Amino acid sequence: MKGIVTKSTGSWYHLRVEDGTTYQARIRGKFRIANIKHTNPIAVGDEVDFEIDKDDVAVITKIHERKNYIIRKSVNLSKKTHIIASNIDVAFLVVTMANPKTSFGFIDRFLITAEAYHIPVVILFNKIDAYTEDELDDLALYKHIYNSIGYESLDISAETGLNLDLVKERLKDKTSLVSGHSGVGKSTLINALHPDLNLKTHQVSDFNSKGQHTTTFAQMFEWPFGGFIIDTPGIKEFGLVHLDKSELQNYFPEIFELRSECKFDNCIHVNEPKCAVRDAVDAMEIAPSRYDNYVTFLEEEIYNQ
Repeated sequence: MKGIVTKSTGSWYHLRVEDGTTYQARIRGKFRIANIKHTNPIAVGDEVDFEIDKDDVAVITKIHERKNYIIRKSVNLSKKTHIIASNIDVAFLVVTMANPKTSFGFIDRFLITAEAYHIPVVILFNKIDAYTEDELDDLALYKHIYNSIGYESLDISAETGLNLDLVKERLKDKTSLVSGHSGVGKSTLINALHPDLNLKTHQVSDFNSKGQHTTTFAQMFEWPFGGFIIDTPGIKEFGLVHLDKSELQNYFPEIFELRSECKFDNCIHVNEPKCAVRDAVDAMEIAPSRYDNYVTFLEEEIYNQ
């Protein structure tokens, strides 16, 4: 039989077949050996073949080729990676200006990883109803930076329902992933779009203005209006997977667009003469935050090689 992995707890998996029936399943040991570069051999969103064994337990026998996946460095095993989810049509990154504030670095790390695996991203600026004037100024800057390089963004409030109809349009009939820091309102957003799920939510800690983890494992849910959403655990930091230093610029759209105008074909836009990218930064045509993050990530990749 064939099914889709809808939940992974590390040792057991939930599978959904086409008619909506669900099974609890385990994997054969060979998968743990075959995928040594990842900490988890099977991820939510994977299409798998399975059979029922003599104990009436579903056993996964084959993983079908993934069209894409999004990964991050393992927290405990820095040289390995963890597959967050696979076979994604679009990813939604939930960003907040306060309680907690999402950094440019976190956003850019997520966008680069999504670009590397050909996953479109929509940025959802949440809690729009709760910002001070200074925070609204920050929001305007964030939106200008990311909209100007081609990323779609929406101002939303999961609490009041602002623009959730627009979010629903982009979710309909797609397999989507929602990600972001703990406390940005991912579970509140999903509950607002599908109240029957009643996912657990927590307030942001007053002590450190950081969110508390409410989602422990990635899990896929079906929307009543068509399509599926993969809810992911809140992520404190999003470590980049290994990228060759010459490839990193490919995942910054504004840098990729200008690279052919540099004097040298192998320019990495740090200290080479007649660099069109650095000229664009000086002219404020490329956001300094984006260029600074590019250099930071480049140094990380050079150090890790």
